[in-house]
Amino acid sequence: MDTSATPCPDSTVALSPRAGEPLLPIAAVERETGLGKDTLRAWERRYGFPLPVRDAAGVRGYPRALVDRLVLIRRALLAGQRPGRLLSLPPAQLDALLHDLAATPVARAPVPEPGGPALLDVREGLATLRAGGPEALRHWLTLGLARTRLAAFVVDGIAPLAVAIGQGWLDGNIAVYEEHLYSEAVQAVLRSALLPFQTGLQARAPRLLLTTVPDEAHGLGLLMAEAMLTLEACHCLSLGTCTPLPDIAAAAAAHRIDVVALSFSASFPSSMALPALGELRARLPAAVQVWVGGTAPALHGLRVPGIRVLAGLVEIREAVADWRRHAGQAVR
Repeated sequence: MDTSATPCPDSTVALSPRAGEPLLPIAAVERETGLGKDTLRAWERRYGFPLPVRDAAGVRGYPRALVDRLVLIRRALLAGQRPGRLLSLPPAQLDALLHDLAATPVARAPVPEPGGPALLDVREGLATLRAGGPEALRHWLTLGLARTRLAAFVVDGIAPLAVAIGQGWLDGNIAVYEEHLYSEAVQAVLRSALLPFQTGLQARAPRLLLTTVPDEAHGLGLLMAEAMLTLEACHCLSLGTCTPLPDIAAAAAAHRIDVVALSFSASFPSSMALPALGELRARLPAAVQVWVGGTAPALHGLRVPGIRVLAGLVEIREAVADWRRHAGQAVR
């Protein structure tokens, strides 16, 4: 076998194929790892890993040990590691990190729980904004993100912060323009944090469309949901806010959407939420699920056939797992 193209050196994991072992084509590697072909090739050029080998016929492929290693690397990325840092580690350090991941079942991976201590103090953030302006606020938020994982930052940081900001505005302690600056800063930091995941991983089903119904202009809830869905390697299509119901249905059909996800803020009237949900449900095929979440009172105790109410961001993982289980897909 020609091994002129060999994987990067590794002191503890044998990445070369065993005698007679078939090599996996890149399409199979993509399916098994969730890492896209373009990502794998970009890593090969930039980091010299993963390097395929050639079989007797000269066809490039990947040994099983290398594919298993890529699965663990993907899990490390989902846990908050960055590709540049991860793939630049010396082999022994990378081995140790991946060994720890392999010894930890996915089901026991840390999941943020609601009601934990807030990671971001609204008063400290407001003081930062007033003293240093929007740039200082973004820096403060980025430091908060650096202290924890992305999922915890969303669930235990951004979510309670958004509630506190809204309450501060209602109480007259936060000006309207300050609430807007807060929201813009949060969304900028969160979108920046999501970028490595969205560009470095190959998304899987379900395909979700995220938006709000007409007259619901609050979009932060959508972005928080998109962050949690991205960490589950879902394919997300965001339409932004205030999308007409016929357009939601049209977009769902055009993009082969599996789930339409909607967010409702506390200020959205219950008298408008229920009719909108009923009409949208009627416009969508029965196979397309509707998931709703947010702080709107109308969602409390809501029971509408074909609509799943998510009581909090941490329920997104369960909803995705249920969908994949029902669809017969393996959840890695």
